[in-house]
Amino acid sequence: MRGIDTQVRQNRRRIFKEVANLAYHSTNLVDDVEALPYKIIDYDESEYESIYRERAITREMIRLAMGLSLRPENIPVHVTQGLAESNIAEKYYEPPLMQVIPSACNACPENRYDITDQCKGCVAHPCREVCPAQAIAMKNRKSVIDQTKCIRCGKCHGVCPYDAISHQVRPCLDHCGVGAIKNDPKGRAFIDSELCVSCGQCMVSCPFGAIADKSQIFQLIRAMQSGRKIIAQVAPAFAGQFGAAVTADMLKAALMELGFAAVYETAIGADLGAMAEAEQYVDAVAGGKLPFLLTSCCPSWAVLAKKYFPETIDKISNELTPMVATARLIKQTYPDAGVVFIGPCAAKKLEASRRTVRSDVDFVITFEELTGMFAAKGIEPSQCQPAAPLADATGAGRGYGVAGGVAGAIEECIREYYPNVTVKIDHAEGLAECKKALILAKAGQKNGCLIEGMACPGGCIAGAGTNINIAQAAKEVAGFKHSAEQKIPG
Repeated sequence: MRGIDTQVRQNRRRIFKEVANLAYHSTNLVDDVEALPYKIIDYDESEYESIYRERAITREMIRLAMGLSLRPENIPVHVTQGLAESNIAEKYYEPPLMQVIPSACNACPENRYDITDQCKGCVAHPCREVCPAQAIAMKNRKSVIDQTKCIRCGKCHGVCPYDAISHQVRPCLDHCGVGAIKNDPKGRAFIDSELCVSCGQCMVSCPFGAIADKSQIFQLIRAMQSGRKIIAQVAPAFAGQFGAAVTADMLKAALMELGFAAVYETAIGADLGAMAEAEQYVDAVAGGKLPFLLTSCCPSWAVLAKKYFPETIDKISNELTPMVATARLIKQTYPDAGVVFIGPCAAKKLEASRRTVRSDVDFVITFEELTGMFAAKGIEPSQCQPAAPLADATGAGRGYGVAGGVAGAIEECIREYYPNVTVKIDHAEGLAECKKALILAKAGQKNGCLIEGMACPGGCIAGAGTNINIAQAAKEVAGFKHSAEQKIPG
């Protein structure tokens, strides 16, 4: 579904727009929050069998968009409970980040094979013959699967000449590389926060929009309204996210019109990171101190390594991520300003909140959430006159937005500044592939390697907070990278 403008995506954008509208215009926040589900859900246009269910779902989506947690199902809690605590001009976060809205979940089967009406009742009935559990019988000249006997091996599915056997899997679980999606007593999905690495791939794969993350747009707007300077840093994956005709300079103009005091490229921090990690690889790996080095810029990849492969912790690069490095640069010039990271990634919200390393990032919003803010203010980036150029970074830093770009940038720096060092590069994208790479590294199969991990298949351009399809995004980032005046930092 990535890149398709589905009703789920339209609903999310509408929620972000209306929550931003509340922050900009509401004079009676409690009453306006109460009225919002009725404004959003038209009585005659419900997508569900019950408009009451859709409004109930919308209420929970509004709470998440305001940074609040879902309400319990079995305790009477007002929709605006906790609103006063979230109505602030600073970062507000109630863990966990990703939540399943129970009333929206369809309780999809985790792994099930079913005979469809395409079954021809053929004489050979190969499905029955290959079934090792004898779970398939012929009834009324059609195949039938006894689900109590089925062992989900898929052999029947593979041999049916009419493709009449359907394999149903829970989309969120299918896209979760760490198995964090579990069942509640009613068969609905819930997320085990002890296993989750907050990549958001479950959220973007759910066709019911039942999974959502918490937003900081309401608090960000309050901070901007407070009179405090807020500086925006924009991840390189922004290219194309707000329309093919929107240049970097036009997006900068749109952000300035929205009220930001200045706009920086996060790729500046990526340039610094590429040089630092090149030096670290040469010293630690080529110098024989470490068997391999893991990149650190993807927070979900770093959490995966720390949580599931604790023996690799000392092999994760200790350099600042591009987001944090850029924030610290900004605060050297604007020490009293707030910094917002605008990017494709939901997990960056957790990175900005961690306590082990001071992030200097005050807010994190996604491209999708920024689209809602633009809509609330009536700003169309494609109509904005280009501002002063957004030309701070090199092509290497801008390439961080695509899988392979991080390792590629570091490799370019090593070859340029350490020509006598031989570098081995490996990269993995998607949590399942990342886990394989770490298993191989643990087994000694990746010695000498610089290993880049990206939790989202395709890299940052496939993050949970993006607006366009991955292939188009890759093309746009490549063009933005090519437009840089300087190829690598130096």
